[in-house]
Amino acid sequence: MDEVFKALADPSRRLLLDSLNARNGQTLRELCAGLEMARQSVSKHLAVLEAANLITTVWRGREKCHYLNAAPINAIADRWINRFDRERVQALADLKTALESEPMSKPEFVYTTYINTTPERLWQALTEPAFTRRYWGVTFETDWREGSTMAWEQNGWRSDDAAQVVLEAKPYERLSYAWHTFTPEFAGAVGMSEGKVAALAAERRSKVTFELEQQGSLVKLTVVHDGFDQGSTLLESISEGWPALLASLKTLLETGEALPEPEPAA
Repeated sequence: MDEVFKALADPSRRLLLDSLNARNGQTLRELCAGLEMARQSVSKHLAVLEAANLITTVWRGREKCHYLNAAPINAIADRWINRFDRERVQALADLKTALESEPMSKPEFVYTTYINTTPERLWQALTEPAFTRRYWGVTFETDWREGSTMAWEQNGWRSDDAAQVVLEAKPYERLSYAWHTFTPEFAGAVGMSEGKVAALAAERRSKVTFELEQQGSLVKLTVVHDGFDQGSTLLESISEGWPALLASLKTLLETGEALPEPEPAA
C-alpha cells in the first residue's frame, strides 16, 4: 500500500491518471501527445503506476494499452474509509469513483488483482464448479476446449445456448468465453426487472477474458470484459459486480473462505 501513496504523491503521475480517466485504454504515444512530458518520462511514471497496480496494461495487437485499475483504491477504502468522517476522505472517494467508471470512448472493463496462489489453483477456481459456486454462485458445464459450448447455472436457472462458447483456453495462462444469454427466466432467478433483462437481451453478446501471470509467489490476474455497444447497460452492471466478485475469489484462495453472499452475475 505504501507504493500506492508514493505513486499518487507525484503530480505528473496524477496527470496521467486524469488523462486515462478522461479516455481509458490509451497507448504510450497517445499519452505523450496529451501531456507536456517527454516519452521517457511518461514511460517511467507509467512503470511506477503499474508497479503500484494503479494501472494495468493490455496488448491490442502490437499496441500496449493502459487502463485505470480500481483494486488498490478499493483496498484503501476497505481499510480506512469507515474510520473517518466522509468529508475527510472525500478525495479518496472521488478517486475510487473515477477509477471504477468506464469512459464512453472505450466501452470495456479492465481490472487487475494479485492473488497469493498458483496459476494451477487459480485456473481451478475459474473453471471448477466446486470453486465458482462458492465465490460466484454460478457453475459452468463445459469441457473447457476452444469452441465448446457452455451451460450456465445460477439459482435454479440454466442457460443452454449455442452462442455461449469457450473462445480461448490455455490452461494456467489465458481463458476467454462468451457471456451468457439473458432470458425472462434469468430475471426471475436473480430478481431482475423484466425491463432491464429485455434491455440486456437487446445488446450484442460480450465476452470476458482472464489472463494469469506468475509473479514470484503471487499470480497477477487481469480480467478484461469487452464487446459492448456504447451506452451498454451490461457494462454498467458488470463494472459494479466484477470488483466484488474478484475480491471474493481472492479471499477464497488466500483464506479458504469466500466473502458472504456473492452478487448475482449480470
